[in-house]
Amino acid sequence: MAQLDRDEALDLARVWWLLVLVGLAAVVAGGILVAKPSNSLATLAVVFGIFLLIDGVVEMIRSFGHGVENRALAAILGILGIVIGIALIRHPFHGVTAIGLLIGIWLVAAGAIRLMRAIVEGVNLLGIAIALLEIAVGIVIVSDPHIGYATLAVLTGIWLIISGIGTIGLGVAIRRAKPELTARSSAARQPPG
Repeated sequence: MAQLDRDEALDLARVWWLLVLVGLAAVVAGGILVAKPSNSLATLAVVFGIFLLIDGVVEMIRSFGHGVENRALAAILGILGIVIGIALIRHPFHGVTAIGLLIGIWLVAAGAIRLMRAIVEGVNLLGIAIALLEIAVGIVIVSDPHIGYATLAVLTGIWLIISGIGTIGLGVAIRRAKPELTARSSAARQPPG
């Protein structure tokens, strides 16, 4: 099971609001895609590309973290997210099939890696559920490359909403743990006496 040292936990506690902000953005984007799937394909490609790019950068940073376990998986997921994110942002008009395949491939790969990570780092039921959802949605999209735009938008929107809720939950949990982390850090730094 992965463990954070005190400094890593404090660093994470300082940016809890960033997780909540990213989660809110994902929920809003997902809600728009579900509510108005007929909006332009380019918007879907660019929005999803931005999220993949951010996710890829976060995974790359994670791969350079202190823990040795799963560094390669985080690096692979990061590179895949960055490359596909840039492709979606750079070429948003290459049709539903290409965009669907890119999103589907990323969802299957990300879901598989996150499933492995959730199992290796200790049974994390929410992580396993999200990973299985990513794999299932990715398989649906890849199995029918001529999937309709509305279906692709709704599936992507649902994934963004669920992912956003999970990210918000993580940010709130970290925020709630911040006082305890700060207190433990202060107590550990005081000389015994």
